[in-house]
Amino acid sequence: MKLAMLARNAALYSHKRIVAAAKARGHDIDVIDTLRCYMNIAAHRPEVRYRGRSLEGYDAVIPRIGASITFYGSAVLRQFEMMDVYPLNESVAISRSRDKLRCLQLLSRKGIGLPVTAFAHATSQADDLIDMVGGTPVVIKLLEGTQGIGVVLAETRSSAKSMIEAFGGVEANILVQEFIKEAEGSDIRAFVIGGRVVAAMQRTGAPDDFRSNLHRGGKAVSVKVTPEERSTAVRAAKIMGLNVCGVDMLRSNHGPVVMEVNSTPGLEGIETATGVDIAGLIIEFLEKNASPGKTKTKGEG
Repeated sequence: MKLAMLARNAALYSHKRIVAAAKARGHDIDVIDTLRCYMNIAAHRPEVRYRGRSLEGYDAVIPRIGASITFYGSAVLRQFEMMDVYPLNESVAISRSRDKLRCLQLLSRKGIGLPVTAFAHATSQADDLIDMVGGTPVVIKLLEGTQGIGVVLAETRSSAKSMIEAFGGVEANILVQEFIKEAEGSDIRAFVIGGRVVAAMQRTGAPDDFRSNLHRGGKAVSVKVTPEERSTAVRAAKIMGLNVCGVDMLRSNHGPVVMEVNSTPGLEGIETATGVDIAGLIIEFLEKNASPGKTKTKGEG
């Protein structure tokens, strides 16, 4: 196959691993800087151009689109879809997962376990927001935050009100969520490919940090997920429409609750913790599924 990977930095571990896995299985793969693509929006012949040439002849495209360029990256990917190039994850699914509120609303509608969550822009009713999620402690998140940035834990009502009002002062949309104390600063990332969990790790935050992000000093170990956790991860991926994703869950007293569905999950943490060849499984999925015209939305939606 001839593969294109949309990625801004070819030197990242995840991107190098995908390139190596593709080449090891006999495929050609080009790494294309997403922001250097430009498009001809023509009804008779949609086209993506890159450095003065037309990008043609690809069997599949692997989107590794960073959160900060979701809008433009999705537009480029949508153009490939209009050209009948098979996407590892579709543009509509990526856009759904990147909108935290939309993601939670879709999961909630289908009965996926979630932490009790309130959403607000105007923050004059901070007390009511706190009461809606069961009182303090609460986790307060910027809707546009990523990788643990813009996420704070407020342990008292006064500190929660101060933080909510502070975010309101900068005209930010915020999520206020119940704090799952029994998770003890750990979460589970289940890596889903093609409707099955292929690996899972438990991430624990650095000392004195309730966030479990690995790049913030957290640690990860391989973990065996329960049947309920496995089912929750697979259902969450299906609801989002993602072929490949990382589903982040907390172990609560009332079962697994989903925190996030990541459409561009990193490979280093999961491969290191579990020893599973995730990159190889991604390429294997494309080998079995990539074919012209198989995109569900064909760039629509």
